[in-house]
Amino acid sequence: MNNKALGQLSGLAGSLVAESLITAEQAVEAQKKASIEKMHFVQYLVEKENVNGRHLAELTSREFGLPLFDIAALNTDSIPVALVDAALIKKHHALPLLHHGNRLFVAVSDPTNLAALEEIKFHTGINTDAVLVEENALGEALAKCAESQDALSDGLSDFDASYLDDIDIASGGETNEDDDDGSESIDETPIVRFVNKVLIDAIKQGASDIHFEPYEHSYRVRFRTDGILEEMVKPPKNLAPRLAARLKVMSQMDISERRLPQDGRIQMKLSRNRAIDFRVNTLPTLYGEKIVLRILDPGSAKMGIDALGYEPYQQDMYLKVLNQPQGMILVTGPTGSGKTVSLYTGLNILNTPERNISTAEDPVEINLEGVNQVHVNAKVGLNFAEALRSFLRQDPDVIMVGEIRDLETAEIAIKAAQTGHLVLSTLHTNSASETITRLLNMGVPAFNVASSVNLIIAQRLARRLCKTCSVPADDIPHDTLLEEGFTEDMLTGATIMSPVGCKECNAGYKGRVGIYEVVKITPSIAKLIMEEGNSMQIAAQARAEGFHDLRIAALKKVAQGMTSLEEANRITVD
Repeated sequence: MNNKALGQLSGLAGSLVAESLITAEQAVEAQKKASIEKMHFVQYLVEKENVNGRHLAELTSREFGLPLFDIAALNTDSIPVALVDAALIKKHHALPLLHHGNRLFVAVSDPTNLAALEEIKFHTGINTDAVLVEENALGEALAKCAESQDALSDGLSDFDASYLDDIDIASGGETNEDDDDGSESIDETPIVRFVNKVLIDAIKQGASDIHFEPYEHSYRVRFRTDGILEEMVKPPKNLAPRLAARLKVMSQMDISERRLPQDGRIQMKLSRNRAIDFRVNTLPTLYGEKIVLRILDPGSAKMGIDALGYEPYQQDMYLKVLNQPQGMILVTGPTGSGKTVSLYTGLNILNTPERNISTAEDPVEINLEGVNQVHVNAKVGLNFAEALRSFLRQDPDVIMVGEIRDLETAEIAIKAAQTGHLVLSTLHTNSASETITRLLNMGVPAFNVASSVNLIIAQRLARRLCKTCSVPADDIPHDTLLEEGFTEDMLTGATIMSPVGCKECNAGYKGRVGIYEVVKITPSIAKLIMEEGNSMQIAAQARAEGFHDLRIAALKKVAQGMTSLEEANRITVD
């Protein structure tokens, strides 16, 4: 070949010829045939021209000043293939290696393959950096990933996810309806479609939480439905890293961080008018990352107070105190007892243009239009107490504190309740009377508790009996019912029901109903608080004044046929 033709060779081809690794004729011919066969230049040289891949990689490394990475030493299970469409990986003969922050490192054997980096950046929205690897090793890694994808397809072949095509999933609670570029092909990958299907199935089933759990020899996905965990599916164990990677990508977490817990959020847009949020948390365990998603349906905060299960007199008390201009309402109970829904229902009732409402939450679970919601962040010094101080300078009418955890927060909340503001908050206690003693034990003066707290709601959630299959429990003796705590008045005209189970329900139950102990701080209870009475004395005084405790409230729901005696015994103790 003449010098003119040789002079036309530039970039990597010219360097290879200059180093005598190939001839000029080979270079020109290889470029033509690689284009015809839709292969990359380096790939063609190694596969078709038998050019030594190691020598080629070392020369490329020197020529472009890039370190040569040994991709064979990398665990392919940790490669974030879920980030990039499989079609792009195949098209550009490039493999994503590591996602860290806003950088995606992509393995290539030809650093002049700028089109690969630009297109991957365009489709992922993440800045890309080239990592030089040997062509032979890159080919093997790509083959392993392809085999893994095939195995994934086989392992998930039982799941029909064809209805997922119209689902819009976004990270961080934001969706972009106009950004459809590349989404269709990315959603075709089995791991993406499987995760999407799990989320949809959980919503359809009415689950409150989804657990992705890796173990030594197995992997399982469980749903918490009506308060009970149930195993739904067991994907292949080797998919654990990929499922974790996909969920972390969706939640905008750091995919490379596997040693520390992380928090994130996903929004799934089911239709133009309905979206479901997922609060996501990862936890490093012995055999991988366990990931739990809490399902947050904004519709649950707008059910209306009539749907929550309050007895008529309890509902009247709650509404009456909500309409008072100042004071404190405390909602208490264990995690998952429905405290958030009770609070949000109250906030929706109060949410009118005449009121300025501010909330401090950790985290903000459901977005409420017209309410100023603050996500506390201890890392930057924004805790509940600091948020409350700021609220008091914002001319508030109603303040909601996600949880009173310490004396400082309690004192500021009580001060707000005493100075013309309505304050709503939660504590983690078992009963209304224990809520009073918890505040006293924190160090809040008894006078401040007695003068500021207006109402305490202790609550649980009981599984609701299926109306289709429940049957009368005729085998329970009358004396046994009395021993359980029923009174003759409660049993008059009542029919105790038991679960059976049918295709319409889950083991005889469908949905949940609230069980409430609602105690108004009357003058006699306030006097007892001032005298620093203990929780048993306060509870006895509340019963004497006609306030039903959780046990009686649960038995009333049993007598009304809403739940079973077994369920009442599960959530309350006499």
